[in-house]
Amino acid sequence: MSVNASLTDVLAEGVSHLRQAMDGDETRRRRPALWKAYGTGPAVLAGDALFALAVSTLAEAPGPGGPAAVRQLAGALGDLVHGQAQDLLFESRPWSGPGAVLPHEYRAMATHKTGSLLGCAAASGALLAGAPPSTAEALDRAGRHVGVAFQAVDDLLGIWGDPQVTGKPVHSDLRRLKKTYPVLAALSAGRPAAGRLDALLTSAGPLDDAAARRAAELTEEAGGREATIAEAREHLAAARACLDRVPLAEGARGDLLTLIPYLADRTR
Repeated sequence: MSVNASLTDVLAEGVSHLRQAMDGDETRRRRPALWKAYGTGPAVLAGDALFALAVSTLAEAPGPGGPAAVRQLAGALGDLVHGQAQDLLFESRPWSGPGAVLPHEYRAMATHKTGSLLGCAAASGALLAGAPPSTAEALDRAGRHVGVAFQAVDDLLGIWGDPQVTGKPVHSDLRRLKKTYPVLAALSAGRPAAGRLDALLTSAGPLDDAAARRAAELTEEAGGREATIAEAREHLAAARACLDRVPLAEGARGDLLTLIPYLADRTR
């Protein structure tokens, strides 16, 4: 396995453990999340250990690109923490009014929280291979756009995905009143259903199953599902544009362009 593939796997697993502990997700791929099985402390330690392993993997990589790749990773981890903190702070903000979370704020959060991880995975591989900084920067931008698209589709699957396929409990984000892109887009759409959705979300604490189903219906009626798909496709198009601006080997370009459509249409 290549250094960059190892780095990507390690980072993704470390981030997953930490996010599940913070978000309260009890299952992952139809199995108990690490924090649920062993406790929050062990889950956080496991995530920290995986981050340390990622740094070690890059520091020990052969060739002159190692130091630049370590700096890339350090910057990405800082962005990731910033994005995760933004996501947590969103939960304390209202659904409507002056303090409401707007779609562009979500976009910035997702760029940091998820985009930094994918951007780092793309750019660090280029740095380790000796590519010029301009190529690494373009790959980082492409990865960040892909990350926003991935996060938007992940939010969509959290509302309308099949739990037997996604391995996630349906409507868990809605029950927890989490600020996800489909709901934020629906609330800002100005359609009549948006007002009913706002009233439902602000009426009480966490939603029960019936209220969560109704919130999903209103989100779709107000255009949240349609807007989320459009958002994902817009960022994937921007990622393609980033790739078109740099010289890449045809095999590498082809692999990346094959991956991009899957991210918009994935079911898990």
